[in-house]
Amino acid sequence: GHGKCYCGNCYCEAGWHGDKCEFQCDITPWEIKKRCTSPDGKICSNRGTCVCGECTCHDVDPTGDWGDIHGDTCECDERNCKAVYDRYSDDFCSGHGQCNCGICDCKEGWTGKKCEHPRSCPLSVEESAKKCQGDSNLPCSGRGRCECGQCTCFPPGDNRVHGKNCECDDRQCENADGDVCEGHGICSCGRCICHDGWFGKLCQHSRKCNMTEEDSRSLCESADGVLCSGKGSCHCGKCICSPQEWYISGEFCECDDRDCDKHDGLICTGNGVCSCGNCECWEGWNGNACEIWLGREYP
Repeated sequence: GHGKCYCGNCYCEAGWHGDKCEFQCDITPWEIKKRCTSPDGKICSNRGTCVCGECTCHDVDPTGDWGDIHGDTCECDERNCKAVYDRYSDDFCSGHGQCNCGICDCKEGWTGKKCEHPRSCPLSVEESAKKCQGDSNLPCSGRGRCECGQCTCFPPGDNRVHGKNCECDDRQCENADGDVCEGHGICSCGRCICHDGWFGKLCQHSRKCNMTEEDSRSLCESADGVLCSGKGSCHCGKCICSPQEWYISGEFCECDDRDCDKHDGLICTGNGVCSCGNCECWEGWNGNACEIWLGREYP
């Protein structure tokens, strides 16, 4: 009673799934779509079927070719690693590397999108990585590609990510609308320097306030009556989370960014922002900790 039968197959109504539409989905249609949307904005990367927020990847793509398609949103296609595409060939990364989510990780001495070019770098892989590492735990701060001791920052052509080791990420100065330091400061290597009369991580707070202290406090109390969750101070009806506890965020300082996934010790690998325990990756990055680059390569 939760679908229609056509040629021996059940086609389920929204919110139901299973061979006979016997299972009910307990999440909203909006959440289902969100979970199945790939980094490029497609449902299951157009390579799978979304059922109750989970993608089932196709064994065969719409062109009829067989492919090793996988990933939470079917975003990984190992055929991209083949030097010459042949459905019967195992020639991944020209035989000189490993395929990781459709991207070749080349062995020492080889480079190129499909590891097709021999390297002409005098540095060993370890020496090259060390030069690219700088003060970070990761080469190029986890935001770029290291080649022969030099970093090329991702995304290509985006000058907001810069520095010798890609250590500066000016996207950290932007709010959800893309405004830099809320228009009340300048961004210097990922940190806002506020104009006079403004303060806060994004210069979002004015030092002037026309509220009474009582009105201000009433807006800063969470549902349990605690002021700013006990982890910040109240200014003009807004919570200002303790700067000593950099990991505390949220409207009422209720979120702990340490709950977000990490990669090599970096929250969201430095390629996204932590939003109350979940990584929201910047364009081109994917993975629970934003550790996988799926954007376009440099030409």
